[in-house]
Amino acid sequence: MSNNREKLFTEFKAPTTQEWLDKIEVDLKGADFNKRLVWRTNEGFNVMPFYRREDVLKLKTPESLPGEFPFVRGNKKNDNTWYIRQEIDVKDAREANAKALDILNKGIDSIGFHFHADMVNAETIETLLKDIRCDIVEVNFSTCKRHSVELAKLLVAYFEKQGYDKEKVVGSIDWDPIEKMVMKGKDMTEVLAVAPQLIDVLKDYPQFRCITVNTVALNNAGAYIVQELGYALAWGNEYLQQLTDAGVDIDLAAKKIKFNMGISENYFMELAKFRAARMLWAQIVKQYEPKCDCACKMCVNAITTKYNQTLFDSYVNLLRSQTEAMSAALAGVHSMVVVPFDAAYEEATDFSERIARNQQLLLKEECHFNTVVDPGAGSYYIEHLTDSLATEGWKIFLKVEEEGGFLAAVKAGTVQDDINATNIKRHGDAAKRKEFLLGTNQFPNFTEKSEGKRAKACYCGCGQQEEAPLKKIESTRLAADFEELRIHTEETRVPTAFMLTIGNLAMRQARAQFSCNFLACAGYKVVDNLGFKTVEEGIDAALEAKADIVVLCSSDDEYAEYAVPAFKYLNGRAMFVVAGAPACMDDLKAAGIENFIHVKCNVLETLKEYNQKLGI
Repeated sequence: MSNNREKLFTEFKAPTTQEWLDKIEVDLKGADFNKRLVWRTNEGFNVMPFYRREDVLKLKTPESLPGEFPFVRGNKKNDNTWYIRQEIDVKDAREANAKALDILNKGIDSIGFHFHADMVNAETIETLLKDIRCDIVEVNFSTCKRHSVELAKLLVAYFEKQGYDKEKVVGSIDWDPIEKMVMKGKDMTEVLAVAPQLIDVLKDYPQFRCITVNTVALNNAGAYIVQELGYALAWGNEYLQQLTDAGVDIDLAAKKIKFNMGISENYFMELAKFRAARMLWAQIVKQYEPKCDCACKMCVNAITTKYNQTLFDSYVNLLRSQTEAMSAALAGVHSMVVVPFDAAYEEATDFSERIARNQQLLLKEECHFNTVVDPGAGSYYIEHLTDSLATEGWKIFLKVEEEGGFLAAVKAGTVQDDINATNIKRHGDAAKRKEFLLGTNQFPNFTEKSEGKRAKACYCGCGQQEEAPLKKIESTRLAADFEELRIHTEETRVPTAFMLTIGNLAMRQARAQFSCNFLACAGYKVVDNLGFKTVEEGIDAALEAKADIVVLCSSDDEYAEYAVPAFKYLNGRAMFVVAGAPACMDDLKAAGIENFIHVKCNVLETLKEYNQKLGI
C-alpha cells in the first residue's frame, strides 16, 4: 500500500503558491483578492485564505518540543491532561464542603472556593476541606486581598496538620490587587506590598501559587484576543518586577504566579493565543535569569467568557462555551472552568453546573483531548496565528513597558481606556450585525419570552462602595442592549409586523425572512406570508391581522411599481416599511416613505426608533 502511495505522489506535480494564486484570480472573475479573501482581523493582522509549508519554514514556533523552553507547545510531555475545575461560592462552609464532595464524585478534580473576609478562620478551612484530599485534588481559594496572607497561614497550618507531602499539594490563592484597580478603579497600591510576605508563607509548597493575573476580567469586558494577551504579559511582568525588586528569588517568584485567562469564541485564534502566551511569558521570565527553565512555564487556568452569553435562547450558550473549551483544551492549559450556560441571568442551578462539568468530561472521556500534546502543532494556519498574535501582543507589552509598566498604565487609565473603547466598538458592531450573536441580533427565536429572566447584576464582593479614584472598565455583555430592548417591548406592548410579500418569488421570500429576523430582534410578533397578487390584497390582509407594521417585501426593480401604491392605500393606518435599499429609494422618500430596513442598517437604533414611533 505504501508503495502505491509513493507512486501516486510522484505522478502529480505539486502546484506552486503562484499557481494557486493564478487559479484563484481566475475564479474570482476580476474581484479584488484582498477584499474578497484576505481577512483583516480585529487583532491587527491579516489572515490569508490558505497557507503552505513555505510559510511555516520561516517561523520559530515549530522548532520547539513539548515540555521544553519556550513552552509554545505546552508544559507537558506525556499527555494533555488538565484539571476540570468548578467554582463554589461559600455562604455556609458545611454546605460548600458537602457540594465539593458531591462534585468530586462526578468528575471534578479542581475546586475553587470563594468566600468573604469574615470567613477567613481556621474553623472555615477545617470545615471546607473536611474529607477532601488536598494532595490529590487541586484546591483554589479567593477572598479579600487584604486577608490573603492570613488565609495562606491558615492553609499551611492545615496542610501540615494533615501531614501532606508539600510537593503534592496543588492549588492557588487568587491574590490580585491590580484587578480591583483595573475593574473597580480602587487604588490598591498599599496592598501590593504584602506580596513577598504571601510568597514567603507558601514558599515550601512548589505547586501552590498565590500571585494571580486575572485577565479573564478583560476578556469578560470585551477585550480583543491580542489585548488580553499583551496585557497579561505586562500584568504578570509587573508582579515579577515588584517581587524581584523586593528581594524575592526569581525562580520562586515566577513559580508563584498564575494566570486566569478568558476564552472567547474565536476557535483557532484562542488556541493560538495560549501557545503564544506561553512562548512570550517564557521569554520574559528568561530575562530575569532564573536558575532553571522550569521557572519559565506559564500556568494558565482558562475560563469560558461571559461576554457573549445571552439571556434569550440561552441554550446557545452551550455551543459557545463548548467550542471555547475545545480551544483551551487543545492549547494545553493547566486547568479550565466552563461557565454555566445560565450565568447571565441566574445563580447556576444543579442542572447547569452538571452540564458545565460534562462539557469538559466529554472532551476528555469521549473526544480524548487529554491524550495528545499540542495537536495544533505543525498546522500551517495555527502556526501562523501563533506567530502573528505573538508579534501583535508583544507590541502591546512593549507599549505598556514604555509607559512605565502595567501599574503605571493602570493609574494613568490607558489600559481601561483601551478596553472600554473596544467594548464600545464591539457593541456598535453588534448593533450593525457586523458581529453576530445567534439568537439575539441574528436569527432570534420569534416566540420566546423572557419569562422573568433578567440580567444578573455584577457586584463587588468586599462590599466597599467608596468613590473610585482611578478610571475603571465599564462593560456589559454584548447582548445586553438587544435584551433590554426586547424585554421593554415585551413588558410594554408587542407590535405585529406583517410581511406583504409580492412579485419575484425568490426576492420576496429572502426579503421576508430578513425582515422577520430583523424585527424579531426587538421581540415583535412577525407574520410571514406566501405572497399576494396585488398590494391592496396584502394591505387588507395586514389590517385584518391588526398589523402595526406592514413590510413590503419584493425585488428592487419592482419597488418602483409596488411601493407608492401600497403606501398610499395603507394611508397611515399602520407603519409602512420597505425591505431593502432600492435604487429608487430617493423617489420613494419623496413620496413620503421613510422606513427602510437593509443590511447596512444599525439594527438596534432602527428598532429603538420604531418603538418610539409606535409609542412603545
